[in-house]
Amino acid sequence: MGPELTVPPFFSPIPPAIHPRHAAIDARTTAWAHSMGIGTDELRARLVSHDIGTFSAMILPEGREEVVSLLSDFVLWLFGVDDGCCEESDLGHRPGELVAVLHRLLRIAQNPEIPLLTEDPLAIGVRDLRARISRHGTHGQTARWIDALREYFFSVAWEAEHRRAGTVPDLNDYTLMRLYDGATTVVLPLLEMAHGYELQPHERDSPATRAAAEMASYVITWDNDLLSHHKESRSTGYWLNVLRVLEHHHGLTPDAALTTAVAQRDRVMCLFLRLRRAMAATASPQLRRYLDSLAHFIRGSQEWGISSLRYTTPHDPARLPTFFTETPTDGSDAPLDIPVITWWWELPQLAAAAADETVVALAHRAPVVPAAVPAEALAV
Repeated sequence: MGPELTVPPFFSPIPPAIHPRHAAIDARTTAWAHSMGIGTDELRARLVSHDIGTFSAMILPEGREEVVSLLSDFVLWLFGVDDGCCEESDLGHRPGELVAVLHRLLRIAQNPEIPLLTEDPLAIGVRDLRARISRHGTHGQTARWIDALREYFFSVAWEAEHRRAGTVPDLNDYTLMRLYDGATTVVLPLLEMAHGYELQPHERDSPATRAAAEMASYVITWDNDLLSHHKESRSTGYWLNVLRVLEHHHGLTPDAALTTAVAQRDRVMCLFLRLRRAMAATASPQLRRYLDSLAHFIRGSQEWGISSLRYTTPHDPARLPTFFTETPTDGSDAPLDIPVITWWWELPQLAAAAADETVVALAHRAPVVPAAVPAEALAV
């Protein structure tokens, strides 16, 4: 059993929001999970108790209801893959076999008409999801969803190799793996679909937009690691999160690892907020909407994480926060010492915004009034 840790309140100045139809969305996802037969009876019963519809409704509080429901069903399906095939299955210790299973599911997502795994619940589920993705999204958004699904599958296979070997990746590799195995990137195309727009390539594929999405993924997955530590560290099998990485490779105590991880996510949260503000000044209405959706994704993940039975575990209560704070533990603008993400701090938008803030600050400074000069000092 892992150590008892008290997770402090998260720094999150993003306002909370939720779709008004969240209860109906959650009920539909429960019905969908049963109709698809996702997971074992025990796993499915657990998943439908996690308020995943509420989670989706927090991510897309103003989205089209049918897409919010699609996202909710998709998240439950992802948990069916992650819990059922990876973390709680022998398959999660056999990366080669896991890759084969995931590639078959990927092929079905690419070509749902092929006669493959016709009786498999996860395959049936992904066929249904792909049909709805195609209905509500463009060809480009559907292609990006499939590409992101490939990224997710690739990363969970990487994690499975560590699980098989019982090894712990270093912080740099863990960060890179976590940007994808949290399945955050697979959600991104649905942020556009829910509001009926498609980002233009020059905006969506720009380094700044990519960085904003990666920062959101980082904060979401670091928060998830903190919230899930209690549950995972009490499992009998292999578990992996940022706290274990920091303890293993940096020799930190559990409390010190917690403090370090919180400071890391706070610094990235501050960076995300600065970048979002800088980008919004010149962004199209669609890109501003996308940036707002990333912010809702962060806050929704936090709100759901501190309240869902998935992490609160009432039978063995976790010490999770019940409120948020507007003060970061680390607001530094210096890059974190994690090479795979240091490029975020080098974005020209951040440098330009910092320069603009300096100019504004100087302009609002009180004028310097020279001291009076005695008349006798002026005498020649």
